[in-house]
Amino acid sequence: MIIDFHTHIFPPQIKKNRSKYIDIDPCFAILYSNKDAKLATADELVASMDKDGVDISVIVNYGWTTHELCVETNDYILESIARYPQRLVGFCAVQPQSYEAAIAEVERCAKGGIRGVGEMRPDMQLFDFRDEEVMEPFIEVMRKHKLILLTHSSEPVGHDYPGKGSITPEVLYPLITRFPDITVVCAHWGGGLPFYALMPEVKRAMSNVFFDTAASPYLYTSQIYNQVTQLIGADKILFGSDYPLIAQARYIKEINSLDLPEATKNLILSGNAQRLLDIEGKQ
Repeated sequence: MIIDFHTHIFPPQIKKNRSKYIDIDPCFAILYSNKDAKLATADELVASMDKDGVDISVIVNYGWTTHELCVETNDYILESIARYPQRLVGFCAVQPQSYEAAIAEVERCAKGGIRGVGEMRPDMQLFDFRDEEVMEPFIEVMRKHKLILLTHSSEPVGHDYPGKGSITPEVLYPLITRFPDITVVCAHWGGGLPFYALMPEVKRAMSNVFFDTAASPYLYTSQIYNQVTQLIGADKILFGSDYPLIAQARYIKEINSLDLPEATKNLILSGNAQRLLDIEGKQ
C-alpha cells in the first residue's frame, strides 16, 4: 500500500476561472498567478494515483483568507471523498479569525468525514499560533473530533520561492509545546524542525509531531530521508507529494532507491499514515 499524505485539488470552477480567484485571495495569487502552476481536480488526482500506483491520497486544503472560500473548497473536498471513499481522505480549511464560523465549519466537515484541518497558513491568514483567543476554541473542537492539524512550514534559510512563507521552526515550536496532545503534521519537513531534535527537550516535545515530504526534491537532496530517520525515527515521516506540484511517481522512485531498510520505506510510504488515519491494509 502507498498513501500520499499531501495533495491538493480544486473545484472545476476555480480551475476554469483562475483569474477570478487570483484577484480575491492573496495566498492563491502567490501560488497560482503563474499560468504554468498546475491546478488539478479530484478526477485528475485519482487518475494520477492509478498511473503511479498510489492507493490512497490525503487531500489538504489551502490557507484561504476568507471563510467563504474555505467553505466553497471544503464542499468540493467533501464531495470528492464521498465519490471516492476508498481512495481519498479529506482535510478542511478554516479561517480561525472567523471564530464561531470557523468552529461551526470544523463541526460540519467532521460530520462529513473530514479527518483533519489544513494546510494551515497563519502567515497568509493573518493569525498567530500563540494567540490564545484564536487557538483555544479551535484546538478544543479538534480534540472533540480527534482531528489532525497539518500546517505549512518554511525554511528560515535557503532560496526563496512562491509560497515559501514565514512559518519557520520558531513559529511551529510554540504550537507543539502548547498543545502536546494534538497530532500535528508539519509539511515540507517542518522547515528543518527535525534537525533540532538533537536538543533533548525538542525531541520530547515532538512526541505527537510528524513531518511530510511535500516539495522535498525542490528543497533538499535525498540524504534528508536518512538524516531525519536517524534524528527522529522512521515512524515520524509521511510520504507527501504536494501533487500536482510534483508527480507522485517521482517520490516513490526516489524513496525506493534509497539505502534504507525495507521496513523504513514501508513506514514512510504507508505504515505511518495508516496508523494516523486508522486505515487497515498490508504495510
